[in-house]
Amino acid sequence: MPSHRLFKCSRRQALKAGLLAGAGIAIAGRLLEADESRPLITKPIPSSGERLPVIGLGAIWFRDAQYEQLRQVLKRMSELGGTLVDTAAAYGESEGVIGRALSELGIRRKMFVATKFDAGGMRAPAAPSGAAAPSPLPGPPPGIERPAPDGVGGQDSFERSLVRLHSQQLDLLQVHGLNGTDALMPLMQQWKHDGRIRYIGVTTSNPQQHPELIAAMRRYRLDFIQVDYSIEDRGAADEVFSLAIERKVAVLVNLPLGRARLIAKAGSTPLPPWAADIGIASWSQFLLKYVVSHPAVTCAIPGATQVQHLEDNQAAGRGRLPDAPERRKMEQFWASLA
Repeated sequence: MPSHRLFKCSRRQALKAGLLAGAGIAIAGRLLEADESRPLITKPIPSSGERLPVIGLGAIWFRDAQYEQLRQVLKRMSELGGTLVDTAAAYGESEGVIGRALSELGIRRKMFVATKFDAGGMRAPAAPSGAAAPSPLPGPPPGIERPAPDGVGGQDSFERSLVRLHSQQLDLLQVHGLNGTDALMPLMQQWKHDGRIRYIGVTTSNPQQHPELIAAMRRYRLDFIQVDYSIEDRGAADEVFSLAIERKVAVLVNLPLGRARLIAKAGSTPLPPWAADIGIASWSQFLLKYVVSHPAVTCAIPGATQVQHLEDNQAAGRGRLPDAPERRKMEQFWASLA
């Protein structure tokens, strides 16, 4: 039993493009220290009451070639109090990198490891009739190849994930992209009953799948959902979050930085002076604090493959969160950006 109970367009690309100049770089030395004197913000998993830090880590771009660098990312995350790491069978080498690093560091029991699987081969969700096709996924970062689906699904995928993650029990297993939910749910419920997984859930990063996500939330007793949400993509707040609260389902947020597009949009715009009152020292922290301050959101999982980005993100999970009037102020300021 774990002992801690209590973007995909990379930021590197945005930095290379010079889009972060003036957006907090002058205070980078200070903000990247992720001031550990401020209290760690946690929220409960509704189905159990177990508390999780509100900032996790997405690991889609974790690769063997960057192992030592990524090992340091995971080590620093644990030192800062972060626990939730989200990966997937479809992310290629990611599970193996995480499993090896956590084992070598001796911190597996401190971490909350979430992975995803499907019924056998990822599918792209079909667009509704007359709807525009979703924009292609940006990335991967330079020097990293996008993983190709290998067709392994169901129990074979689950057993492989256990081996890759050096684990006999997973904290959270999710149906990836709602691909095979009805077929996989009986297996997941049995594995949960047998103690092989602790929590079950489903995921999407596509707003066109929100109706399917809502249907799954009504049909099954889920512990978690994972959904796209950001200050500029607030559809889930209107369509999904109220049901999550009603059904007592924890919410993980993917794409909280809009695949780094939102950081690029902020560019060299200075943070508003009042941001410091909420403990915000960078645009990443502005965007993340907004996301995790929604009452339905349990944890956001921004990606990071460098320690300084991990530290910046983790700092958003300390101090306090904006209240409702401050959230409206953040929305208004963001809307004013060109």
